[in-house]
Amino acid sequence: MEQLTNNIVSRNRWSIEETKFDSEQIINTGSIFLIGNGYLGYRGTLVEWDSDQYVGCFITDTYDKADDKWKELSNAPNPLYTKVEVGGETLSLFNEETKKNHDIKLDLKHGIYKRETNWQTKEGIEVNVKTARFASLDNIHLIPMQYSITTDKDTNIKFKTGIDGEVWDLNGNHLIDHDTDFQDGLLSVQSYTQEMGIELDVMEGIKFLNDVEYKENIVREDQSVFRVIEFEIKKNETITFYKVGTIYSSNDIKNPYKTAIADCKKAVKSGYEVLKKANKEKWEEIWDKIDIKIEGDPINQTVLRFNLYHNIIATPLHSDELPIGARGLSCQAYQGAAFWDQEIFNLPMFLFTKPDIAKNLLIYRYKTLNGARQKAKYLGYKGAFYAWISGKTGQELCPSYFFKNVLTGRKIHNHFNDWQIHVSPDIAYMVWYYYQVTGDFDFIKNYGAEIVFEVARFLYSHSYYKMDKNRFEFIRLLGPDEYHENVDNNIYTNYISKKALNIALDFYFKLKKESPEVLNKIKEKINLKEKEIIEWEKMEERIYIPTVDRETKLIEQFDGYFDLEDVTPDVLEDRLIDEQEYWGWPNGVAVETQVIKQADVIQLFNITNEYSKEVMEKNFKYYEPRTQHGSSLSPSAYSIIASKVGLNKEAFDLFEKSLFIDIGNTNKAISGGTFIGGIHTAACGAAWQIVVKGFAGMEVLKDGILFKPNIPDKWDSFAFDLTYQNQVIRVKIDKSKIYLNSVTSNKKAVNFTIDKKTYKINPEEYLEIKY
Repeated sequence: MEQLTNNIVSRNRWSIEETKFDSEQIINTGSIFLIGNGYLGYRGTLVEWDSDQYVGCFITDTYDKADDKWKELSNAPNPLYTKVEVGGETLSLFNEETKKNHDIKLDLKHGIYKRETNWQTKEGIEVNVKTARFASLDNIHLIPMQYSITTDKDTNIKFKTGIDGEVWDLNGNHLIDHDTDFQDGLLSVQSYTQEMGIELDVMEGIKFLNDVEYKENIVREDQSVFRVIEFEIKKNETITFYKVGTIYSSNDIKNPYKTAIADCKKAVKSGYEVLKKANKEKWEEIWDKIDIKIEGDPINQTVLRFNLYHNIIATPLHSDELPIGARGLSCQAYQGAAFWDQEIFNLPMFLFTKPDIAKNLLIYRYKTLNGARQKAKYLGYKGAFYAWISGKTGQELCPSYFFKNVLTGRKIHNHFNDWQIHVSPDIAYMVWYYYQVTGDFDFIKNYGAEIVFEVARFLYSHSYYKMDKNRFEFIRLLGPDEYHENVDNNIYTNYISKKALNIALDFYFKLKKESPEVLNKIKEKINLKEKEIIEWEKMEERIYIPTVDRETKLIEQFDGYFDLEDVTPDVLEDRLIDEQEYWGWPNGVAVETQVIKQADVIQLFNITNEYSKEVMEKNFKYYEPRTQHGSSLSPSAYSIIASKVGLNKEAFDLFEKSLFIDIGNTNKAISGGTFIGGIHTAACGAAWQIVVKGFAGMEVLKDGILFKPNIPDKWDSFAFDLTYQNQVIRVKIDKSKIYLNSVTSNKKAVNFTIDKKTYKINPEEYLEIKY
């Protein structure tokens, strides 16, 4: 057994387990032990709990505004609610007198949550309860659960089980007009969202596996409907039943109520074991592509899989119309919507393992182009200015007042939604990167070119031409470091904007040469003129990119950054009056200092190979001590660059810092008075990148893949699959060799560069290469 944190252990590198109940950690464990499938996320809470214990079942594509401030995902009524009385006594973990042993476990390999609790009632009856549940990957609308109870004496059992409609919402009640019903053995709650009128239907069916005589009464309580089931249990007898919760919305299908009934009936008839088997097969299919195997470090092996698991269940595997939320489906924080995290942090894992999923995420950006166009027009620009927080339509969900001053209670006017422009070129960059990895030019013709052309239009209209210096600048910005707003020439933003223009021009001329009819259709559709292409060429040549200082080798993050007070985060920590103060704009403790929230210049090095090892190392050593790592995005970026420049200890320390953000509960759940808890999906997605881009040193070249391995000292080896140009290569790296295996289904050779030597591996070929 491996001790992962103070509270969590692992027994087999494929599971996490909490062996002691801590009432202070129920918000965190609810997120950590989440089950999900990209359609729904069911928090890792106990079935007898309710909204007071932050029970949540969050459903994708149910964006709704309940308080005139936040448009966020809705929390569905809970179909698994089950409270038990033994001999007239309600069993509760919060009663220290009756609780004996308690254990919850999450099987990462199959997405199954298990719980076992032992009680002793005040009358001396020993009680054992076991439950298991999963969010089905086979049918994403199902949440099956199995429940078993055993006692050491003859006694009476009473279950209150059904659909609990009293839900936990962060920002107002989204669901109204609850209609509860009981028909054909099924319970149902039909409700509607307040703003959008989305119909949400929840069904529950139940079946006992034992031949039990019981009494059942149906009880309606306002928004809820329950079965009250009573029976007698014999000494040492185990009574088992299973329940199936089924959830549909009117955004899924035209007649969700009827479909939910049919699915629930079919699932109850199939039985828990049949449903579990189908779910396991789907999970094993995914892990076959995505898993990373580590030898020599069982703790980090488990926690790495924990991160990969959460990146999977946060992703709408079933759709090309929905985003990956910054907190996935673990809660309503960040509104279940996409940031730039989706492209830069979450997507690469899928790009190199299951590229069709990466493609769907980029098609989502294509389908939200109109929302990006509307935002650009509203703010006085042309083209596509993508939302900083993007839901289904692509319209901006980020409020102008995100945080509050906890000292005065007044709202803080942040400019995440209008000054943080790099999200648009980030998306253009990933369109290009997708093409580099897959060679899928049809995607560019059908979707990608239009995206990057509209981004180029936006960048041109947003830029500021400084005549005296004959250059284009970007002013009044908010870069990846979110503490410093209203800055000019943030290098990350300027650089990736130049790259986006370069991409737009490359695709334009490639289409002009190879598919002129496609280009003409796009030009006609978006009214693109040749004059604009000339303007882009001029701008791409003259965008101002801050230079590397000849002596120090440092790059200034933005104009005037080096003139700010040079202190470190620990100094600012001492200046706080309240620990919940927001550090950033307009008057937080970091604004007039060089302390930054997260990787910015270092983030730049993750999207380009232009800078030398010396420059990257000098900037790493300068910026890292000045970085608070107040964002979960930050440690991963620094870890990858530390690997690139040979700072092995720093790379591994930052890898662990990123890896343990959620399972170790290292980041704040509340900042500036706003709840930002839940699973940090960007860090989960970035875990894959730290290993493959960092420790394996993987880079995509014009014709092949480069490896510069930097294996951690405590690892014996690590292995992963890489999909490149539709060819799958199995990679293993140990202390001295790289092992490459081209699978039998491959159709063509792949080039690899290792230690400045190029190797060609043909289908079914196996290579061992010293490095």
